[in-house]
Amino acid sequence: MPYPKRLIEVDLPIKRISAHARREKSIRHGHISTLHIWWARRPLAACRAVMCAALWPDPVDVNCPQSFRDLATDYITDFAQRVDKGGDLAKYCSTDIWHKWQVLAKPNSRLDANNPQHWNILRYRLLDFIADFANWDNSTQVDYLETSRKLTQAAHEALGGIPGTKPLVVDPFAGGGSIPLEALRVGADAFASDINPVAVLLNKVVLEYIPKYGQKLADQVRHWGQWVKEEAEKELGQFYPQDADSSKPIAYLWARTIVCEGPGCGAEVPLMRSLYLCKKSNRNIGLRIIPQPEQKRVDFEIIQKDKTKWVVADHPEIEVTNPSFDGTVKRGSVTCPCCGYTTPVASVRKQLKARRGGANDARLFCVVTTKEGTKGRFYRLPNQQDLEAVENASIELQKRVKEHSGDLSLIPDEPLPPQGALGFRVQLYGMEQWGNLFTHRQNLALTTLVKLVKDVGDKLGDSPRGLAEAVQTCLSLAVDRQADYLTSLTIWANSGEFIAHTFGRQALPIVWEFPECQIFADTSGNWDGAINWIYLVVNSLIQQFDSIGQTQQANAASHPLPDDFAQCLFSDPPYYDAVPYADLSDFFYVWLKRTLPPSLGTSFTAQLTPKDDECIVDEVKGKDQAYFETTMQTAMAEGNRFLAPEGIAVIVFAHKSTAGWEAQLQAMVDAGWTMTGSWPIDTERPGRLRAQNSAALASSVHIVCRPRTCTEIGDWRDVLGELPQRIHDWMARLAAEGVVGADAIFACLGPALEIFSRYSGVEKASGEIVTLKEYLEYVWAAVSREALSMIFSNTDTTSFEEDARLTAMWLWTLSAGKVDTTEPEEEEEEETSSKTSKTSGYTLEYDAARKIAQGLGVKLEQLTRLVEVKGSSARLLPVSERRQYLFASADSPTPTTGKAKGKKQQAQQLNFLPQIGMTEEDGGDEVEQILPQLGNTTLDQIHQTMILFASGRSQALKRFLVDEGVGSDSRFWGLAQALSALYPVSSEEKRWVDGVLARKKGLGF
Repeated sequence: MPYPKRLIEVDLPIKRISAHARREKSIRHGHISTLHIWWARRPLAACRAVMCAALWPDPVDVNCPQSFRDLATDYITDFAQRVDKGGDLAKYCSTDIWHKWQVLAKPNSRLDANNPQHWNILRYRLLDFIADFANWDNSTQVDYLETSRKLTQAAHEALGGIPGTKPLVVDPFAGGGSIPLEALRVGADAFASDINPVAVLLNKVVLEYIPKYGQKLADQVRHWGQWVKEEAEKELGQFYPQDADSSKPIAYLWARTIVCEGPGCGAEVPLMRSLYLCKKSNRNIGLRIIPQPEQKRVDFEIIQKDKTKWVVADHPEIEVTNPSFDGTVKRGSVTCPCCGYTTPVASVRKQLKARRGGANDARLFCVVTTKEGTKGRFYRLPNQQDLEAVENASIELQKRVKEHSGDLSLIPDEPLPPQGALGFRVQLYGMEQWGNLFTHRQNLALTTLVKLVKDVGDKLGDSPRGLAEAVQTCLSLAVDRQADYLTSLTIWANSGEFIAHTFGRQALPIVWEFPECQIFADTSGNWDGAINWIYLVVNSLIQQFDSIGQTQQANAASHPLPDDFAQCLFSDPPYYDAVPYADLSDFFYVWLKRTLPPSLGTSFTAQLTPKDDECIVDEVKGKDQAYFETTMQTAMAEGNRFLAPEGIAVIVFAHKSTAGWEAQLQAMVDAGWTMTGSWPIDTERPGRLRAQNSAALASSVHIVCRPRTCTEIGDWRDVLGELPQRIHDWMARLAAEGVVGADAIFACLGPALEIFSRYSGVEKASGEIVTLKEYLEYVWAAVSREALSMIFSNTDTTSFEEDARLTAMWLWTLSAGKVDTTEPEEEEEEETSSKTSKTSGYTLEYDAARKIAQGLGVKLEQLTRLVEVKGSSARLLPVSERRQYLFASADSPTPTTGKAKGKKQQAQQLNFLPQIGMTEEDGGDEVEQILPQLGNTTLDQIHQTMILFASGRSQALKRFLVDEGVGSDSRFWGLAQALSALYPVSSEEKRWVDGVLARKKGLGF
């Protein structure tokens, strides 16, 4: 029986949805992401839009029930009329769609649900509605909510659902809960499950507690959160004393230390990346290290910038000339300010390992304060009162540890993941238990909060059980939020003067110097903030839902739902080796098991979160690609089992490795799915930590699929014959939506799989079964050829040599429609320098590069002067690194970078002349003596002219283009123009090639 296509199987306004998803990444207040950390959480905008498009039929499809067309016409017309009346609703509509609603609302433009010519209009008004509904501002707007729920109900009943029931949306990898939350929002029922108890708890709060208890829960969280603060301050206030002048410390800045191993030195050296305390455009404050070799230590002095000079903060009459703000750590090695000796990485590790990371005997080097009635942060050196408070906190903690009784230790003593586990480095420095991540005072504060939250549970004994459980659970999440800001792995963000939380990325790297939050002060990371963020989420979600969801801890590979039970499977499964969810969530699990009400304890009885059945690639745990593929295939087969025959599935995936994609797709094909659509939606935060000039995805690809019903064996020739046109059509659509580069390549895998996966198998004429891996090689080739034809849309690409084709395709793959100029978040490990280094060139995963090259008929191993392969990465060499080859001399002209001007730059350029056979005449004009030998290929010749331009050799460039005839070849200018469009906007290469192109008209070409 043919089922009607859903909207998502024919069209989706991905450009508009992506814009809303990107914007949402910067929205904080009331957003579900601020309830509690969960990694790689999907934007609500994308989930909401995809949910609607997956649940609603396409009215143009011949199999679409007429009852849906009738009701959809009524609902969408009613919405248009409400917009046309003006008022608040009109303000929520985007301008272009608002005009469409106005037209639809007019009597002479009314839709006729029985007129096939109007069905296409209905389709696109539904898609327009979805595009605007994706806007965060519209997610709580009553008219959008009511209309979406009516459409969802109409679709469900038209497709055979029992009247009065709702479609069931299941997410077996529920994670942070974005997908099931949006299912409830648009009027479906939601079943959220996950193997991880932390994820299940988050979904329980969002899908069950908040819809059930609403405003009462919000008020109780705020009330008891304040009570916990007041009681905690009574117990802990003495360990965070105010200054004598009533200034309030808000952060204590610490540095781990080692003993210098230089001969005869033995000085204590603080480990610091930078000596800046505040680094803003209008305010600069830092530290100056004062070596005290006789005392085997260093002292500090606070300095600040006064207009154009640096002065001592306490004695502004004393000027400090040429201060250095480089820290003592570089690549994990530590240089002693007293003797200059550099203690190597291995010794640094050894010393810190013996002291469990060295957080509890770290050096307090600065205290950040605020003053009542005065704006800004103030910095001072620590005093005796500060040090005594820390010591007293340590003594108090030891006392409480001795007095503690119970099944669980007071301080979490559960082990960290094994050394080498994905995303973890701190074990190398002696942090082997979760409690080792915190200083004594931090552990004292957190264990006090834990005790008080449990006291709240006791005090709520007379309240309804469910409400008391919900309140204590929300307060437990607040303890987790506090813990995230109260470790020895946080960072003082000197550009904003705030504490950056522990999980700035999906890993736990070592941090040399760290800020300690004063949890009662008015600053980032305090207890008030933890409570307020949770209150805002609860408050914002109140009255948005007319039903309660269901959560359950379950393994996706052995799901509890019965056969043919759900109408939609929508899930965002683990991305191969991208995020170690279980290991990371143990950070919160160990605190939750000490804080949650007993009624929830059954899910938190194990020592740590489940690891054995987690679907992930982590070689340390013996989980390789084969394990991932087998486990994911089982999970995908389970989804196929519990989905009704007429149901639809959407699987979200985003991974930049071909191995990750092949493993996921293989699992889905083997599980009996047929792909029917594929949509890339820009879901990644622009400022996220990622390598520049690498193929990091900006989009998550939403793969639409149905249970396979076809038992036919496909003919290999027919499949290959259909593939090029399918890729051609889809690439053009993606380009129109602004999807390019790696995002477009991976987004093409879905449409390509539509052809392959519709059959139970594909055979060659010989009877040999075609594997998915073999088919994907052809897909990559087809995508590469199609992309190349788009890059050179008005040029015959066969006229270009293989190096030009590969370079163009390589740069296109790395493009993302925009350049990420955001500075990556700082981290410091033994493999990294004290300042984040940037690799020159353009890097791709080797297997992706190999597949692209193969599709273009190019062999990477034969282009060693263009591409460098190291391990699993391949790097397209920057033009500057090809200089020696292109000019056949190690002393060839060196391109100048940056904006250096004047005599210094001129002197540098003069030095290049003899190296390419040039001399300078009086007056600075060039005289060509010997030009470099013409490059073997058009690309080589362009790179030669770029280097000549960058070196300031305008006369040599002219002779190269005119006298040698290089500029007379139309291929030269065509390729140069293409490279100009492909090089990143801020790159030196683009500046150079544009400089060459600027000479074209003046030289008569």
